[in-house]
Amino acid sequence: MKRSVRTVLPALAAVLSALTASGCSGDAPAAAGDRAADEITDGVDRVFDEKYEVTYEVSGDGVEAIEFNAGRGTATEPELDAVEKPETPWRKTVELKGVAAPTVLAVPGPGGSEVTCTITHEGEVIEEQTSEGATAPASCVALSPVAG
Repeated sequence: MKRSVRTVLPALAAVLSALTASGCSGDAPAAAGDRAADEITDGVDRVFDEKYEVTYEVSGDGVEAIEFNAGRGTATEPELDAVEKPETPWRKTVELKGVAAPTVLAVPGPGGSEVTCTITHEGEVIEEQTSEGATAPASCVALSPVAG
């Protein structure tokens, strides 16, 4: 959440500048405060409503299941989709919204070996993890790229 706060801070600075300027222009403090609150709300809404795409990739032998955030649920409680016994390499592009965290988890089966998960946004890898062994899932969770 720190990144979303950093995204809102420039909007807050602009609002404070507007308040300072409106104080000199003779606007009533209540009207200036209302405008400031509206500007902050608009800035936060833009961050939470902005949509973006990520691509999940999983590679390795013996992958039992893949779970991933496909954009359902909320940012704090996403509903993960699952694929059982996928063919690898596996790849899926999804659209997420706002501060929703891109997430993919690759679970190796009993005979599984090295498993790698990757999250890519606009051609850039934003998270990648590799694990080895049947008891070690590869888990990739990244911060939302629109959050800052």
